[in-house]
Amino acid sequence: MIELACPTSPEWTATVVADFDCFLIDHAAAEKKAAGMAMSMLSHYPDRPELVAAMADLAVEETNHFRDVLRLMRRRGLQPGADERDPYVNQLRRCMRAESDAYLMDRLLVGGIIEARGCERFSLLGEALADPALQRFYRGLGQSEARHADMFVELATHYFPEAAVQQRLRILIAEEARILRALPLRAALH
Repeated sequence: MIELACPTSPEWTATVVADFDCFLIDHAAAEKKAAGMAMSMLSHYPDRPELVAAMADLAVEETNHFRDVLRLMRRRGLQPGADERDPYVNQLRRCMRAESDAYLMDRLLVGGIIEARGCERFSLLGEALADPALQRFYRGLGQSEARHADMFVELATHYFPEAAVQQRLRILIAEEARILRALPLRAALH
């Protein structure tokens, strides 16, 4: 599992719990975007069979998470919002290098970092929410995100030398911490 450089503040958890409906709408959008990202990656790299297989599985799992969050929303009388840009993800994407192989490595590692942050935050919600069913749901999502984070790093080390992957991962983790510290708190996954 990726070790993040900056833990999520307790204020984030309190912000989300205080406006959980708003968080659910953002969470649904994040799951939908994750499924779309997986489909995009398998479309862009059809010559990499391990990546295609992993992204096909990821797209299905993220779509199932999207459906599960939609069910939670319906029970609360909520509906999905319009897609909005995620400042956290957009700033992380700006850290990605443009050259073909470097871009693939960075795309995989940034994906892993985003999943690691999701693991941390869903696990925090699994502890903070009062409803036992929501606790179980978010704990399960935390475990799922941990598997996804590992899968992205494993794919990177499959296609690139381990030392290069680890060196770049350290750089991107430091950038992620800088980005996270600068973002305002909001009832959103990122």
